[in-house]
Amino acid sequence: MPQLRNGVPRYTRLAAGAIVMCGLVTACAPSQSPATDFTLTSPGVVDGALNVDSTCDGAGTSPAIAWSNPPLGTTNYAVVMDHVPPEGGTHWYWLEWGIPADIHSESAGDTNTGFLGGNSVTPEVGYTPPCSKGPGVKTYTITVYALSQTPTLPAQSSASVTRESLLTSISAITLSKATLDLTYSR
Repeated sequence: MPQLRNGVPRYTRLAAGAIVMCGLVTACAPSQSPATDFTLTSPGVVDGALNVDSTCDGAGTSPAIAWSNPPLGTTNYAVVMDHVPPEGGTHWYWLEWGIPADIHSESAGDTNTGFLGGNSVTPEVGYTPPCSKGPGVKTYTITVYALSQTPTLPAQSSASVTRESLLTSISAITLSKATLDLTYSR
């Protein structure tokens, strides 16, 4: 039979004491700073619209992008720009990987920062500008992935790298991702 003190069993008093001590320890622990948000922007974007120079109606160059507040442990980055059309499926226009951790931006049309993959529009390697078909606003999503290690992909640009193969190769090494939706209408 448990020992009673003031009608309360000893193990109940011990458990209550442990809960109180745990609360004190937690309250006395140094507070951690709030997590910073990994963010992605596109310099020069007005009202969230994809710059005409990044489409087939303009120069067809990849958009300028900049990212900030990557998570600790980031060793490199990957970039994907894609679009889900109304009829379904996914079109992708830009795949890049092997971007060094000390890089936090790319200028419009930059082709020298990382390795470039294929696209779903042409058999060429590198960025292909979207050509919005039909009337109405289309949304294009750019995602920068902060990676904990180098993905298992070619150490050179290759049209054989698809959106699926890139995403599969980074799925277990992605620390965080930052996305930016840009719209375009013809």
